[in-house]
Amino acid sequence: MDMGPSAIRYAGLDRRINQLGRQCLDWGNVGTPVAEAVTEGDEELRFLEQIKATCAEVAKLTRRAVDDGCLPLVLGGDHSVALGTLGGLHDTEPGGVLWVDAHGDLNTPETSLTGNVHGMVLAAALGLGGRPFEHEAWMLPAVDPARVALLGVRSLDDAERTLLRELGAAVYTMSDLDRLGVEKAMRDALEHVAGPGFVHVSLDMDVVDPADAPGVGTPVRGGLTYREAHLAMELVAESGIAGSLEVVEVNPILDRENETARLAVELVASALGARIL
Repeated sequence: MDMGPSAIRYAGLDRRINQLGRQCLDWGNVGTPVAEAVTEGDEELRFLEQIKATCAEVAKLTRRAVDDGCLPLVLGGDHSVALGTLGGLHDTEPGGVLWVDAHGDLNTPETSLTGNVHGMVLAAALGLGGRPFEHEAWMLPAVDPARVALLGVRSLDDAERTLLRELGAAVYTMSDLDRLGVEKAMRDALEHVAGPGFVHVSLDMDVVDPADAPGVGTPVRGGLTYREAHLAMELVAESGIAGSLEVVEVNPILDRENETARLAVELVASALGARIL
């Protein structure tokens, strides 16, 4: 995953953004330790200290972008980067987040079967991960539980299902999208996350079906089609409420000719207002 941002850049992200009449400022990579060169620490929270240190830098840069009047676009890496993004966006009050992902990422140290932080990051941003996720770089909860919407979900653990029922979050599974249609679900989801403070869109590329996005770490069959993904992002742009974006989980090792990274660039462009006509 650490090569994902480079793959997205290589696919022409800055050029595509410039074509939309926007100025793209690339602030480079945030440095991270090489996993093989450090100890993973607590097996229930693997590499958490290194992840928090990295996310603290992400939070600082995200806040700087907001303060400079820019729209932050964060490239992952795995989805644990969202702890830094959401932490940096949170200023005076928690905001709303549209989580476009095949997974819920709502495990906690007590419920996770793997200890992978990227599977707990939304719970952590909601303040449900406990003291281990606290850091001076952010305040928790960074997200208002009443303004969380998940879209494209099709792989949840039992504990995540229970938590989602307790949270009252808006959840649109792939079955819901089949029944409602992408447009109806997206409009409802965007209405749910709207409100004061920030509105953030976090796009995990594994929400797209592996037939169209093969280069992801945890592919799950039955995802959004190429056009459905574009429509979802076009509706983000049409709503005008998203002040920040995030694209994660591109893994070029598993990709075909950078196909997934190229799709990521296209979807960012759609979220920023690109249209067919």
